[in-house]
Amino acid sequence: MTNTQPAILGFDPGRDKCGVAVMGVDRQLYDHQVVPANDAIAHIEILRQKFPISLIVIGDQTTGKKWKQQLNQELTDALNIILIDERYTTLEARDRYWQMFPPKGLTKLLPKGMRQPPRPIDDIVAILLIERYLNRLTCKSLTEN
Repeated sequence: MTNTQPAILGFDPGRDKCGVAVMGVDRQLYDHQVVPANDAIAHIEILRQKFPISLIVIGDQTTGKKWKQQLNQELTDALNIILIDERYTTLEARDRYWQMFPPKGLTKLLPKGMRQPPRPIDDIVAILLIERYLNRLTCKSLTEN
């Protein structure tokens, strides 16, 4: 993909697995997946070769600060890394999962609150982190005018 639009990498770090997403500043989603924590940095390097990533946003809970430090040390070229408030993102991600992948079959009959996504949703949390960052930027520029 040849994309000149600056992209943001969302990173939801975890001990065992990490959610990774790439979105343009125009909110176009280019990539999202859940990767083993051991492969996360190598995966980010691959994404940086494919997309013009100018920034990484990371969830600020549990392992966020440790991962920020690790990324700063291990990435081949330094990138700005911003910690984003990730409270309630797991609940939001569950709702977003069903918007992105509407339930089929019997799952459709379950009440919304009882539906569990059939796979990890860390990548969707990463998407939400990027959106929170972009929303914060939009709000700031609106209040400054």
